[in-house]
Amino acid sequence: MAESPASSAEVTGVVRKMKILDTSPVSYQLPLGDQLIEIDKSIGQSISLSHTGNIFCIACGRKSKKSFSQGHCFPCFRRLASCDLCVMKPETCHHHLGTCRDENWAQTHCMTPHYVYLANSSGLKVGITRENQLPTRWFDQGASQGIPMFKVSSRRYSGMVEHALKGFVSDRTDWRKMLKGGAEPLNLSALADELVGQAQSELERLNDLYPDIDLARLDTEQKEIEFPVESYPEKVISHNLDKSPVIEGRLDGIKGQYLIFDSVVINMRKYAGYELTFKPL
Repeated sequence: MAESPASSAEVTGVVRKMKILDTSPVSYQLPLGDQLIEIDKSIGQSISLSHTGNIFCIACGRKSKKSFSQGHCFPCFRRLASCDLCVMKPETCHHHLGTCRDENWAQTHCMTPHYVYLANSSGLKVGITRENQLPTRWFDQGASQGIPMFKVSSRRYSGMVEHALKGFVSDRTDWRKMLKGGAEPLNLSALADELVGQAQSELERLNDLYPDIDLARLDTEQKEIEFPVESYPEKVISHNLDKSPVIEGRLDGIKGQYLIFDSVVINMRKYAGYELTFKPL
């Protein structure tokens, strides 16, 4: 994929979720077709994003009238393992039953080490991600802090641990609250210890049922994350490209997978597969 010279030219292409680089503050690149727009360099400037009306499946490339599961056509949504329910609810993984849609995908994405973590986005939350997806997962969620708690051997195990912990802490991000400003700093290490104590009986039950789950508490420092935001909106209004194909205005910042304009915000991950035109104004 070629890199665009900053964000000074008009570009049209199929959009994917933004790439985020581990800098301070984090850096953003917006993929449009084979171009990478350094979109964070447009903060403080006026830009336009317009939907051409075309949608292409991010898996097979076919033209689609509607996007499913963040960029898939309906046949791929029905067929692909990456669109199965267990992606959202990993504790329901059915690979061990022999019913996974795609063995190769399972070995790459599910039967690999996963972290169970705490993050501070709109407040404290628990989550899971593959070993190679930290700190990217925290960036995508707009988390200002994150810390790994456990490392387990599969996605299914991480889902079980998350399910046990979310009885005491949320597993969701309030995206509207996240986009209104930075979360109050937390001591995640202390909160993780407290959470383990609260869920001790359930964690011991998992250890008894699955001796190889290995729930040894990780000894790691929390990561602090800064996002490139000049100002947060007083009222968070989400822009819908399906209803209004053009969004333009001053770009005030970027957080998570959201572009923050002076009047609205837009979740770029939601529109993966849409053909968009980027234009500086």
